[in-house]
Amino acid sequence: MLVLSRKKGESIMIGDHIEVKVIAVEGDQVKLGIVAPKSVKVHRHEVFESIMQQNKEALDAVPDFVKNLKLKK
Repeated sequence: MLVLSRKKGESIMIGDHIEVKVIAVEGDQVKLGIVAPKSVKVHRHEVFESIMQQNKEALDAVPDFVKNLKLKK
């Protein structure tokens, strides 16, 4: 894990197209602004985990015979 210190108004770049900027620091809360291409999905971690759990549950509900189907190319 890379750990960086930034002050309000400063930012970091991830690759060439994603910027994470410190918008405000209020007590123990930090507000971040994220600028990224529309093709990059950005979620809070707890939302991401919920999406992954829902995807897993949906896949678990698919009957085994459907999971085992081979697609013709």
